[in-house]
Amino acid sequence: MKHALFAVFFALTACASTAGGPQPLPDSLTYGGKLVRSPYRPGTVVQHTFLGAFGYRVFETYVVQPDGTLKLTSQTTGPDFLWR
Repeated sequence: MKHALFAVFFALTACASTAGGPQPLPDSLTYGGKLVRSPYRPGTVVQHTFLGAFGYRVFETYVVQPDGTLKLTSQTTGPDFLWR
């Protein structure tokens, strides 16, 4: 019974975390609905890095949309001492 409950919980958690894609954090380029326009061509990948909560480094990847705005496509965190 424990294993079945754990499996259901894990499945629901996995669905909930992938439902909407990455969400902007404070200090993200698009946090709070900010509209950022890029001078780069559509399809260009833009990297952004900042120091997040608890001293973790946040690595974000944006893609320039056809109207020039940025769309957050990837977001990962890691210790501050790791540089990519």
